[in-house]
Amino acid sequence: MSIHDDRPGGAGGSPDDRSYGAHAQRPRGAKGAARSTQSLGARQHNYYDEDDGYSDGEATSLVGGVGEESGYAEELGKKRKPFAWNGGTDLGLLILRLALGGVFLLHGAQKLFGAFNGPGPEGFAEVLSGMGFQQSAALSLVTGGTELGAGALLVLGLFTPAAAAGVVGLMASAVFVKLGAGFFNADGGFEMDAILGALGLGLMFTGPGRVALDYGRVWFRRPLGFGFFGLVVAAGAAAAILILFHRP
Repeated sequence: MSIHDDRPGGAGGSPDDRSYGAHAQRPRGAKGAARSTQSLGARQHNYYDEDDGYSDGEATSLVGGVGEESGYAEELGKKRKPFAWNGGTDLGLLILRLALGGVFLLHGAQKLFGAFNGPGPEGFAEVLSGMGFQQSAALSLVTGGTELGAGALLVLGLFTPAAAAGVVGLMASAVFVKLGAGFFNADGGFEMDAILGALGLGLMFTGPGRVALDYGRVWFRRPLGFGFFGLVVAAGAAAAILILFHRP
């Protein structure tokens, strides 16, 4: 009679035998329970499992707005207003017109009528002669009339592209004549002429604003095209005066 248990799962077997026997003799129910436990664990922790842990369907995120479409951007787009002319722009252009137009209005009155301690047409003709211009008497009247008319039109906001073209043409001629003196006004340079010309050039392209007699006219509605047209006129007038009448 043998006291050694030769059964695979017996106590007398080797550890490997007992282990194998334990697995071999495990009830089917226990094995199913183990599989169920492992499956639950995978579902809880393995978020990248194709079958159980992750689904391509509806997803819920802990962060608000992630994983679902938000209508915020669409609502923001509806509420945002497109660029439009505003009262601040109109006020700024009115101030600019009054300042620039007023300066030329006063200087034109000085040259034409001798007002405000101005030189008058004869005195300004002498100034033009000293700068190398021929036909200075006629140019004195033309210059004074252009300054007076352009200044008045800018103040009223009427025919703004033409008025701005007159300002730009006069200042371009003055800048060219004073190039040799340098930039700064204290040295007899073209500083102030360049600033006034730049302001006129800006108004030429922006238009006068809605507080103006030009409001609603075709050049008011299309300032860019008429601005380029005014620029061509100003450049042509300045070039003609310098070529025909200036002899330094």
